[in-house]
Amino acid sequence: MVEPSTPAPPREPAATAPPRPVFDRRRAWLITALIVAFMLINYADKSVLGLAAVPIMDELGISNSTYGMISSSFALLFSLSGLIVGFVSARVSSRVLLFTMAVVWAVAQLPVLVVASVPALVAGRVLLGAAEGPAASMSMHALYKWFPANLRGLPSALQISGAALGTLFAAPVVTWLITGFGWRSAFLVLAVTSVVWSLVWWRVGHDGPYGEDRAPGADDDASRDRDRDRDRAPAPRKRLPYRHLLLNGTVLGSVAGAFGASWALALSHAWLPVYLRTQLDLTPGAAAGLISAISGFSLVLLLSVPPLVDRLRRRGRSARWSTGAPQGIAVVLAAVAMATFPFVDGTVPHLVLLALAFGGHAIVFPLHYMTASAVVPPLQRGAVFGVVAATGTLPGLVAPYLTGRLLDSADSAGAGYTHAFLLSAAVMLVCGFLALVAIRPERDARRLGLAVRADGPRTNASRADAPQADGSKPLAQ
Repeated sequence: MVEPSTPAPPREPAATAPPRPVFDRRRAWLITALIVAFMLINYADKSVLGLAAVPIMDELGISNSTYGMISSSFALLFSLSGLIVGFVSARVSSRVLLFTMAVVWAVAQLPVLVVASVPALVAGRVLLGAAEGPAASMSMHALYKWFPANLRGLPSALQISGAALGTLFAAPVVTWLITGFGWRSAFLVLAVTSVVWSLVWWRVGHDGPYGEDRAPGADDDASRDRDRDRDRAPAPRKRLPYRHLLLNGTVLGSVAGAFGASWALALSHAWLPVYLRTQLDLTPGAAAGLISAISGFSLVLLLSVPPLVDRLRRRGRSARWSTGAPQGIAVVLAAVAMATFPFVDGTVPHLVLLALAFGGHAIVFPLHYMTASAVVPPLQRGAVFGVVAATGTLPGLVAPYLTGRLLDSADSAGAGYTHAFLLSAAVMLVCGFLALVAIRPERDARRLGLAVRADGPRTNASRADAPQADGSKPLAQ
């Protein structure tokens, strides 16, 4: 006798994947242009004090140590604000954040226009630092919302190139304003420029489609075909513990690389114009021209290296060697140049080493965001970028003031600068080697339980408890 068969349970409808973000090329590049302008203004604001340092010190009768303190006050709240805004970015749109920063930049230029004094300079620099602390990380976060991960190399380079462009154009323009109309005019022009940018950004700077913790489809047909053939549920929007994200080798190595590069950058903004004027006896115009040339060298590196990195990644090279190793190598080479140029007498070798010391580290800034983002889910990317920026830019609080103290305590200004450059080289050398050794995105992504894809990391929920390729198990989520 045949037993009646048990009716099969009803089949549950298959989970549908979330819709793919649409890559709007024209809008993405418009946003890129605005963010480049944002970074240009950002670095012009940072550079103006150094470019006006000699007339300000002469008019107010301040010492090297006092000037160094004023310059370092810029970084007093810089890192803290970058950290706070990084966590706020998960709840507030990039449009609002960048608009607010630009408005505060304009306000920060006002105290010195009202009364020219050391307290006014300090107040303006502290407020400006607080508003500019999140600028690099949050503008990069805003930019990433408009590009899939496998197309971010060139936009990232252009974003960071705003720094080089800011110095490239600011040095001659601001110097012209200072010599022709007085140093206060430069602060006024920068305030007006910030207001104009903020109004344009408020109108067009909306958030892009790549800001959620989902897998944005790669643009190539093969990737689309593979995804179409997969019958799987979308990865859930999970968060990983921040202690695991921040204490892995890739993020720590990225911070080390940024720390070394930022040390040279802080020294460049605060003291390079003064060094060129007082030690090399250059005229204001010649000093501005040399600073522009160094920025031009940085710009060439920024526009050539990251696209090369994108090509290496598309050809299957690991992130460690395509984006991690160049950071460490760049900082190490800049450190060697920093330690060497004070002892070189020839004009051409001296200038070449100056350019390498103060411009060769530039590629670290776009690459350290790329390596950090490789081990962070997109939903937590803004917060981690804020932490990386906050810790990596701490040299701005130390290097300018410490250099001023070394100048005042040395037997001569030349000896003081030599001591400052050697100390900077030692710090940069250590940071460069740390970045070279510690940055290993593929290894750390596996340990965090993230699936490494061409279009960015995502939570590997379907295999959260499965052993990884290296035999380890992912960290608890």
